Amino acid sequence: MNENGGSSKCSWGFNSLVRRKQVDSVHLKNDHGGHHHQLAKKLTAFDLVAIVGTTIGAGVYILVGTVAREHTGPALAVSFFIAGVAAALSACCYAELASRCPSAGSAYHYAYICLGEGIAWLVGWALVLDYTIGGSAIARGISPNLASFFGGLDKLPVFLARQTIPGLGIVVDPCAALLIMIVTILLCFGIKESSLVQAVVTSVNVCTLVFIIVVGGYTAFKTGWIGYDLSSGFFPFGLNGILAGAAVVFFSYIGFDTVTSTAEEVKNPQRDLPLGIGIALLICCILYMLLSVVIVGLVPYYTLDPDTPISSAFGDSGMQWAAYILTTGAITALCASLLGSLLAQPRIFMAMARDGLLPAFFAEIDPRTQVPVKNTIVIGVLAASLAFFMDVSQLSEMVSVGTLMAFTAVAVCVLVLRYVPPYGVPLPSSSQPWTDTDESRLQTERFLVDATESSDSPLLGVETARDEKYFGRRRKIAAWSIVLVCIGVLGLSSAASTERLPSFPRFTMCGVSAAILLGSLITLGCIDEDDERHNFGHQGGFLCPFVPYLPVLCILINTYLIINIGVGTWIRVLIWLLVGSMIYLFYGRSHSLLNNAGYVPTTCKGKTTDHLP
Repeated sequence: MNENGGSSKCSWGFNSLVRRKQVDSVHLKNDHGGHHHQLAKKLTAFDLVAIVGTTIGAGVYILVGTVAREHTGPALAVSFFIAGVAAALSACCYAELASRCPSAGSAYHYAYICLGEGIAWLVGWALVLDYTIGGSAIARGISPNLASFFGGLDKLPVFLARQTIPGLGIVVDPCAALLIMIVTILLCFGIKESSLVQAVVTSVNVCTLVFIIVVGGYTAFKTGWIGYDLSSGFFPFGLNGILAGAAVVFFSYIGFDTVTSTAEEVKNPQRDLPLGIGIALLICCILYMLLSVVIVGLVPYYTLDPDTPISSAFGDSGMQWAAYILTTGAITALCASLLGSLLAQPRIFMAMARDGLLPAFFAEIDPRTQVPVKNTIVIGVLAASLAFFMDVSQLSEMVSVGTLMAFTAVAVCVLVLRYVPPYGVPLPSSSQPWTDTDESRLQTERFLVDATESSDSPLLGVETARDEKYFGRRRKIAAWSIVLVCIGVLGLSSAASTERLPSFPRFTMCGVSAAILLGSLITLGCIDEDDERHNFGHQGGFLCPFVPYLPVLCILINTYLIINIGVGTWIRVLIWLLVGSMIYLFYGRSHSLLNNAGYVPTTCKGKTTDHLP
C-alpha cells in the first residue's frame, strides 16, 4: 500500500527524499481564509511564443564573435544548427511533461512527481541560479549598452551612472537595479499585461535581427562574401571546433523552461504549450543560422570583435550609421531576457511553497491580478539588490548549471513516466488542511481501507496475480535500466572530458561506461512501456518521440556540458546546493504536505481522491 514510505516517520528518513506527489495535488486543496490558490488561465499559443521569444538574440549579440574566432570560423551556422537540434531534444521532453502536468513549477514540479522530493528540491533550488542570479547579470549587462545612447558610461545621468563606494571598492549599478524594479512592477499587473509587453519587446528584437540579416546579407552580396574567401577553408578548427562551438551557443536557445513555469496559466495547455515551444524554437534556429551566415560572410571571422561582433562587422563594412539600431536590438534582447527570468522565478517558489517546502507566504495569489504579487516583489527586490551591489559576472557562469540540471532531470522524468510511472497516489493525512474535519478523516480512512482490500482481493484470480508478478518484474528491470543509463552517461561524459587522465584508464572507463549505457539502452528499447502511463496526468497532449533514445541522448548532451563547466564554478555551485540542502533539512522536510501521507495504487485513484472534500 505504501510505495514511497508514507508512514508517520517517513519525513525523518530516507523515504522523505523519494516520496512523490500527485500530478494535480495543487487542485485538491480548498481555498482557506479567502486566499486564491489558482492562477488566471489567460495565455494562448501566441503569448507563449512571445515568452519563449524573450531569449531570442540575448546571447547571439555577444557569442557569435567569440565562437567564430575561437571555435568554428566560417562554419558558425553549423554549430547553431547542432545546438538547435540539441535544444529540440530537451524541448520535446519539456513539451510532453508540460502538457501532462500543466501546473506551475516547471522542472521542479515534474521532478517531484517522477523522481521524488529530494531531487525536486535540488532542481528547484538550482533554478534560482538560472532566474534570479541570471536576471541580475542580465540587468548589469544592459547598463553599458544603454550608455552608448548617451555617448559612454561617463555621460549617463548621475542617478543612473555606476558609482564606487569609497573605502569599500564596491561598484554599484543603480541603472540595473532600477530596470529590475520596473520589470517587477510590470509583472505584478497580471500575466496577460506582462505577456503583451513581452510580445512588443520580442517583436522589436526580431525586427532588429531581420534588419541585420537583410541589410548585412545585401552588403555581403555586393562585396562578394569576402568572409568565406579564406585559405583556411570552411572548417579551420575541424569537427572538434564545431562541437565546442555548439556547446557554447546552446545557451542561446534556452527559454522554453520559462514557458513551462507558466503552464498553469495557459488556456489549453495540451495544445498550446507544445505549439508555443515548437514555433518559438524553430524561429530562433532560423534567425540564428541566417544571422551567423551573414556576419561571418561580411568580414573574415578573425577580425570580429569578441565583445561587439555585429557592430564591428557592420562598422568594418562601412555601415557605422547602423550602430544605434544594433544597440537598440541588444537592449531589447537583454530586457526581454530579464522579463523572462523574473517571470519564472516567483512561480517556482510558489510551487515549492504550495508543497510546504517553503513558507506559505510565497504561495499567496493576489485576488485581483491573480499572480503571486508578494512573491514577485520579494524576488524583484532580491535580484535588484544583487544587481546594485554585486558584480555578478563571476556568478553568471553558475546560471548554466541550474539550467542543465533542470534539463537533465526532465529527460530522466520522461523515462520514468514511460517505464516506471508513479504507482502510488498520495492521500493527505488528517493533519493537512483539506482533511481537517472529522467527517473527511473518516472518509479518507474508509476509502484507504477499501482501496487496499480491493487491490489485495483473492477474487482477482491466479491469472491476475501472474500478470502482476510479470509487470512487477518488468518495472524492476526498467528501473534498474534507467539507473544504469545515468551511471553510464556520467562515466562516459567524465572520461571523455578528463583530458589529464592517462590514456589507458581513460579509454577503459570510456569502454566500460559505453557498454553499460548501450546495454541498458537496448534493454529499455526491448521491453514494453508501462500501461500505467496512460493513467498519468492529462491525456491528449504531446508525446515525446523516439523514447527511450531521444531522452537518453538529451541526458548525455546535458551531462557532458555540465561536466565541462569550470572547477571554480562547480565549487560555488556545490556551496549553493549545500545551503539549499540545509534549508530543506531544517524546514522543508518537516513542513512538506506529504508528511504522514498514505499511498494507494493508481488503479484506485478515482474512487479515493474523488471523495476528498
